[in-house]
Amino acid sequence: MLVIGTINPEINSLLCRVRHTNTLIISDWSFPHIAGVETIDISLVAGVPRVVDVLRAIRLNFNCGKAVMASEFRDASSAETLRCYEDALDGVSIAWEPHALLKSRAKGAVGIIRTGDTTRFGNILLEST
Repeated sequence: MLVIGTINPEINSLLCRVRHTNTLIISDWSFPHIAGVETIDISLVAGVPRVVDVLRAIRLNFNCGKAVMASEFRDASSAETLRCYEDALDGVSIAWEPHALLKSRAKGAVGIIRTGDTTRFGNILLEST
């Protein structure tokens, strides 16, 4: 029985299938459904869990070298929110691009973990190392 790190079996299964340079998205509650891309929905209520909560949990067992986020996130977020995401992505390079481009990349992701997060543009595309 797993006792450290992510204990959700569906998330663990998804993480095991993400290989070198594959991508995974941790999304907010309103991220669009992408046909053909596995989505694990762990939303509970608005705001729970947050993208950063999931990010911190999976980083215990998941190596990523690059994160892609919407450039609109920087304008829509407080300094505290930006710091929270940057702390959760410590050691990972962050690329910024328009939200529409980030959403279009979702078609190539191995999977999406959908949260209950309501943070505007707070979605993260992670590229494995």
